[in-house]
Amino acid sequence: MNEPAVMDEMLRKAKVIAVVGMSDRDSRASYHIGKYLSQHGYKVVPVNPTIQNVLGMTCYPDLESAQNAARADGAQIDMVDVFRAPEHVPPIVDDVIRLGIKYLWLQDGVVHHEAVARAEAAGVKCVQNDCIYRRHAQMK
Repeated sequence: MNEPAVMDEMLRKAKVIAVVGMSDRDSRASYHIGKYLSQHGYKVVPVNPTIQNVLGMTCYPDLESAQNAARADGAQIDMVDVFRAPEHVPPIVDDVIRLGIKYLWLQDGVVHHEAVARAEAAGVKCVQNDCIYRRHAQMK
């Protein structure tokens, strides 16, 4: 886990990223990182049941509705980037596995070893407790 080659693969191959816990408040890291990703060639699909849209993008209440919307556009979610507390990770992992999403990225401070082990056992490549923005910026 958190192997540089895997992070590089995830950042290069993913095209559609669901940002779970993306906020519409510009004081939050999820807002800035979602914005950064959308400005750097990724299609960002915000997931947050408490808001309708952010940065002009429709926000979906859960991963399943986000994946359905991506598929309606002829795409699919490649990666889930998680900005939620660790106790919320297991059900997110359940959805990632069920929906056939290839990559899971847990942001700084988000660690759930058991859920990540389950995801990896199902073939999902994972990163936890690391910042996708920082890693993407280092890649250049």
